[in-house]
Amino acid sequence: MKELTVDAVIENIEVVTDFVTSELERLDCPIKAQTQIAIAIDELFGNIARYAYTPDVGKATVRFEVVEEPLSVIITFIDNGRPFNPLKQAEPDTKLSVTERQEGGLGIFLVKKTMNMVTYEYKDNQNILRIQKNIG
Repeated sequence: MKELTVDAVIENIEVVTDFVTSELERLDCPIKAQTQIAIAIDELFGNIARYAYTPDVGKATVRFEVVEEPLSVIITFIDNGRPFNPLKQAEPDTKLSVTERQEGGLGIFLVKKTMNMVTYEYKDNQNILRIQKNIG
């Protein structure tokens, strides 16, 4: 397991993405999966940066783990911000046009559709969101 702790600010999305991408490249992860994971990082870390500590800035930890059977990666986002379970948000009505649709919710919807597993728990005053993506 590898871990990175950074300030939960928008500017660190790139730092987190680079950290995860370098690990994925060592595993010869397919480009499609790398792209889907990068989009998930942008959404999930971006939400932590925008909402978890507002108006303050706090820390966020990103853990990277490899599972052998089937070959997959688990990326865990941990923060001490306000409790928030994005998985409980109503799914957007994708049949509506963009102008008719309520704002928000599309990012987590895409994460849930592209990852093999997404879980959330609030434990010990921490938001813990895990995504798992099969890469083998």
